Formats: sequence, C-alpha cells, structure tokens
Amino acid sequence: MAAAKHSAEKEYDDIPGTYVFDADRSRRGYHLNMFCMSLMKAENRKAFKDDEAGYLDKNFPQLTAEQRDAILKREYNRLLELGGNIYFTAKLGATDGHAFQHLAAVMTGSTQKDYADMMLRGGRSVEGNRSRSDAGKPKSKVKPKTRSKGSKRG
Repeated sequence: MAAAKHSAEKEYDDIPGTYVFDADRSRRGYHLNMFCMSLMKAENRKAFKDDEAGYLDKNFPQLTAEQRDAILKREYNRLLELGGNIYFTAKLGATDGHAFQHLAAVMTGSTQKDYADMMLRGGRSVEGNRSRSDAGKPKSKVKPKTRSKGSKRG
C-alpha cells in the first residue's frame, strides 16, 4: 500500500515553518515514526549506527525514498514535513547524542546558545510567524507584555 499523500491544502498549512501533525501526516509518516520508535532499544540503536542504510533497508523497507534520505541526512524539518512526529524524530537526534534543544536550534537555523537565549527571552515574535499570507502586511503596533526582572509568574 502506498503512503498517503498530504491532502488538499488546509487552513493551518499557512503557518510558516510549521508542519501540523494531523491524521494525514500521521498516516504518511507511520513507518518513519516506527523507525524512530525502534531506536528506543539499545540493540536497535547500535545496529542502526553500525550500518544506517542497511538497518533501514532490512527493517523499514516501507519508508519512502524521501523519508529514507531525510533520515540519513538528518534533515529534521523534512522529516516533519514527511509525516514525522517531533517526539518520535527526537529519538533519532538522541541516538546521535543530541539534546532536544540542539535539535530545535538546528531546525530553526540557529545555534543552541542563540536558541536557548531566544527561548529565555520568551520565544520568537509572533510578527511574521502567524501565516505566510500575512508576510509583507503592516505589523501590529501592539507590543507584547514583558515581565520585569524578578517578577513571578502567576
């Protein structure tokens, strides 16, 4: 059975840099996510690291050529686009010895330190990140609320 294609454009496909893990992506990425879950076992991690392409060929022949290529090249954003669930694909990064924060930095084109600093400042601005169709429109004059140093969340 061929992998399901992502259905017609959905309203949330307009969010820049985001691949919503919906039912279509779940179906498309089933074997990709099962590969990632296989890395929970030490013997599978070792077998994969010993011969990555061979491990995929032997254990996950149902992967599409695009999924297989993205795994071998560690193209994490592409893995999400091809149906990967971020929590499952993080197991591939962990197999390589990377913390989730490192993966998030790589996926945003940032260094781990710059990514951590951005998150400590409250994350990226919503301006320009709400939808692709809003790109180029005048920016809102409303400024986000910021906490003063020493204030507590509540």
